[in-house]
Amino acid sequence: MLRRARAVTLGSLAVTVLTSLIMPGIGILRDQRPLWIVLGAIGVLAFAATQAGALYATVTPWLSEQARRRLLIAFGLASVLTLPLTAPVGGSQWETWAWIGGSIIGSLPMLKVGRVPTTAITLAVFVAAGILADRPVAALVIVASIAAAVIAMSVAHLWLWDMLLQARKGREAQAQLAATEERLRFARDVHDVLGHDLSLITLKAELASKLAPVDAEASAREASEVQQLATQALTNMREAVHGYRAVNLNEQLDAIADVLQSSGVRCTITRPDNELPQAIATRLAAVLREASTNVLRHSQAKWCTIDVTHAGEEVRMTVANDGAGNSAADRHSSGLAGLADRLAEAGGRLRTRQENGVFTLEASIKP
Repeated sequence: MLRRARAVTLGSLAVTVLTSLIMPGIGILRDQRPLWIVLGAIGVLAFAATQAGALYATVTPWLSEQARRRLLIAFGLASVLTLPLTAPVGGSQWETWAWIGGSIIGSLPMLKVGRVPTTAITLAVFVAAGILADRPVAALVIVASIAAAVIAMSVAHLWLWDMLLQARKGREAQAQLAATEERLRFARDVHDVLGHDLSLITLKAELASKLAPVDAEASAREASEVQQLATQALTNMREAVHGYRAVNLNEQLDAIADVLQSSGVRCTITRPDNELPQAIATRLAAVLREASTNVLRHSQAKWCTIDVTHAGEEVRMTVANDGAGNSAADRHSSGLAGLADRLAEAGGRLRTRQENGVFTLEASIKP
């Protein structure tokens, strides 16, 4: 959708550039002086080319600020150059430069150069058109009408384009927020695990140290418990790092559905009939988080379905969404490779496919 919107916007801007060419071009054809025909053609073509570059920069957000500034400067220089090159072209009955002046003013709101420069340039164009033209009133009318036409043809498209860009940024921010919340959850889990276990180990170690001079047997028992606590703390830590701590898959499904729907993605969920074993629920929850993040970050999805079902002896989770574009399935997310390895370690498998713009992820694991 974003690519189509950009194509439509570029088409609208192309019409704006053609407007800069057609009417001044007629003025060049009306002129009988070879020198002014050549100079006028140079001025008009330079103006149209630099105007196209400047307008292209407005719908290319990934363009560097330096490149954008250069395109705007080139357009400004070409606009000034058209004054001496095209003002005499066409004779007294065809205000060639007035058509260009109107196009200059009409382009300013799209280029987002600021209110003060826009006002100053607009006044300068009107003054120049009124002074240079043999028919000042006609020239001013042409400037005003062309400026209004260019704005009417292009500004609405650019406004919609900006809205789409803002919507996409919002979806990316939502995905980043989901990832941040997951990191915070993990940090809390690690803090709870290590904080509790290390506190017990500290207390037991202090007790064993105090008992050592007076009761060696009791001190040995406490030291043994310290060893057991340390072993359990290591196990808990490993479980937290690998994401094997207890999770509620239904809560995860509800949270993912809320995130997707708040981002404008219609989400349909099919839940398992029975409660899943904790180990399977935890592994599927990790796949679910990665898949939903990919929907937000790497697609233009309008809908997403999440199905968790029993298929024979397997538990299968299928996540499908539209808006996948034309990219290959293995490029959809680099994080899926790690999940596939983790599922394989537990005897499961992860498969992806893409057909007609629909990306499907399928994870299956046996109880």
